[in-house]
Amino acid sequence: MSGLTNALVICAVVVLVVVRQFKAQQIGTDRRWWLIPAVLVFMAVREPDLIDPHHRTASVTLLAAELLVALAMGAGWARTSHVWSDQDGTAWSKGTRATAMVWVVGIALRAGLYGIGSLLQVRQGSATLMLALAATLLVRGGLLLLRSGAVSGVGAGVGTGTERATYGVAHAARESVRKGAV
Repeated sequence: MSGLTNALVICAVVVLVVVRQFKAQQIGTDRRWWLIPAVLVFMAVREPDLIDPHHRTASVTLLAAELLVALAMGAGWARTSHVWSDQDGTAWSKGTRATAMVWVVGIALRAGLYGIGSLLQVRQGSATLMLALAATLLVRGGLLLLRSGAVSGVGAGVGTGTERATYGVAHAARESVRKGAV
């Protein structure tokens, strides 16, 4: 696949993800939450530029660091997302300001890794970015399902109101007032 096509796919996924993270979304209604990450992994491993053949060790090290940043970013994103359930027990999530900070820090770290790769003259293609984005989305989706209790179907981690499985007590109080629960 061409570099332009890869760049367009990456941009489309990032825009979709960023726009959706700040709107309330139901958790666990779509059982194919892993599909977009799976497609990104498939596209990434097909690319010949995943590992620079002239700098294998440095390339693999940078890829591992990129994946560690991606995993941390996915975990941070899931942890900082506001999670609650409505009256009928449906779990919801929405990104917070802390979520936006996770994105900013993650992108800065990725830019730093790209800069290190450039200094080492390691060729870095879009496959690494697709793989890292897939890891971020996969970790975030899985952790949100765990937080909401949707994986077990028991409802673990999600209360009957906004005051339980949430990020920050003050944020939960604001959400309760906003939703008219108080």
